[in-house]
Amino acid sequence: MAKVYLLLGGNLGDRNYYIQMSEQSIDRELGAIINRSSIYETEPWGFQHEQNFYNRVVEINTLLNPQELLEKIHNIENNLGRERKNQQYSARTIDIDILFYDDLILNEPNLIIPHSQLHNRKFALEPLCEIIPEFMHPVMNVTVRELLSQCEDTLSVSKIDMQTTKN
Repeated sequence: MAKVYLLLGGNLGDRNYYIQMSEQSIDRELGAIINRSSIYETEPWGFQHEQNFYNRVVEINTLLNPQELLEKIHNIENNLGRERKNQQYSARTIDIDILFYDDLILNEPNLIIPHSQLHNRKFALEPLCEIIPEFMHPVMNVTVRELLSQCEDTLSVSKIDMQTTKN
């Protein structure tokens, strides 16, 4: 069984709803969620949009291999209204990225693990550091905490209190 860390994020519609629905689908179709970070509100990375993202990292145990996992992730995204556009970065209801798959290093045309941009994205590192700060990046050989401290991303990332926040 593999331990996998997924980043969930979206900025269209009811952001909290899409995070919750993606978690239910992940738990049902990919593997049991065994840990999750807080939800963070983050500025869009790589493009401009008036609505910020909600992001969360979940840790799962899965029996799926990386390609099977990716295929099922795309199905979950599609079922939750994700529209893929020509531009690389755009607004979306939900996006699910594979950050780590155990300590696997994989470089295939449609899938790179660990995620190739992880070290540049504070919106992924903050929630990841909340749950696995001492996890060693298998390519860069530094901890998640060290990646976050070295990250040059200056976009706003703030933990939110879901008790007082709607949408």
